[in-house]
Amino acid sequence: MKDFIQQSAFGLKDYLSQTRRHLHAHPELSFQEYETMAFVSAELKKIGIPFEANIAGTGIVALIEGKHPERNCIALRADMDALPITEQNEVAYKSTVPGVMHACGHDVHTSCLLGAAHILNDLKHAFEGTVKLIFQPGEEQSPGGASLMIKAGVLENPKPKAIIGLHVFPELPSGTVAFRSGQYMASADEIHITIKGKGGHAALPHKTIDPITIAANLIMQLQQLVSRRCNPLLPTVLTFGKIAGGQVTNVIPESVEILGTLRTFDETWRKEALSLIEGVCTATATAWGATARVHFPDGYPSLFNDPVLHKQTKHFATDYLGTENVGDLEMRMTAEDFSFYTQEIPGCFYRLGTNKNNETFLNPVHNDHFDIDETALITGSGLMAWMAYRFLNGAE
Repeated sequence: MKDFIQQSAFGLKDYLSQTRRHLHAHPELSFQEYETMAFVSAELKKIGIPFEANIAGTGIVALIEGKHPERNCIALRADMDALPITEQNEVAYKSTVPGVMHACGHDVHTSCLLGAAHILNDLKHAFEGTVKLIFQPGEEQSPGGASLMIKAGVLENPKPKAIIGLHVFPELPSGTVAFRSGQYMASADEIHITIKGKGGHAALPHKTIDPITIAANLIMQLQQLVSRRCNPLLPTVLTFGKIAGGQVTNVIPESVEILGTLRTFDETWRKEALSLIEGVCTATATAWGATARVHFPDGYPSLFNDPVLHKQTKHFATDYLGTENVGDLEMRMTAEDFSFYTQEIPGCFYRLGTNKNNETFLNPVHNDHFDIDETALITGSGLMAWMAYRFLNGAE
């Protein structure tokens, strides 16, 4: 069966490339994936797989039912949205949408899942249970398409025993994958702070309440939350990426906006830290005679790979690709809304190598020159199909 799946994946080489290039040339931003949804729906119809579209707006769920479909269920997930980046690659499949680019590889993820769908649909007579295919919108934008898909019931009827997702990884060569058990990616919360003071002439600061001075003090105080209030053994990042206030040199503005992000791995500390941030903002502003408005949009929890599922999937990958092509991952402070699924059911989120011989296609994700060695599509689709097959057949 392994040989059959590998040969099937290789036989889909042209299809995978054409699919990925079409998606890459027609990227859509988070929760705007209407044409992508239509394209994926059309492909599923061609394969003959029943599906439901328009879930959480632009999401799709499809079912491949094997023998005794009620006995077991495994979910495979791909995200579909692109980023607000202007592509700089000069390739035939360059983005045709100004200011929008598949710079995070979601076109790769969707193509791999469609390839796996082809293979698994041909094998549905050979496995027990159901494969649930989840094509998800809005991974890049809070509150995350995963959270909305879950609210829409994507993990019910049938309820998957586990969920598997992949992500491109330009640090590894195509043909390889890497895994991590337990905590892998951090939570992510946006921090929106507005300091409102009293504007006036820069030469008369005593008649104003200067929000820029307050903001400068506030940022330094907030950094001490990580160094003084957080357990030193717990990875935490507090970064401020934007300060906006004022227009000219001789006017003290009325208000200042500060935007930042909090990343960590412990949900208890995450909640405590956000509460502390709000408290420091309020107290500091009050001490200077100003006010602070603090807002935390719904963020992503930390991503936890189930140890039992990790052991299974890594074993499947080693069997499929060989020991030399399966590696281990370090913890990352980046975030992924796949974490919402792992809060509900056992999940495994692994990385797919996409560079060519560690020589080309090395640009990182979210870069305007990001691209991949397309042989990675063969590995990605075949391995997803193999994992689902092995999981449903009860292999250890």
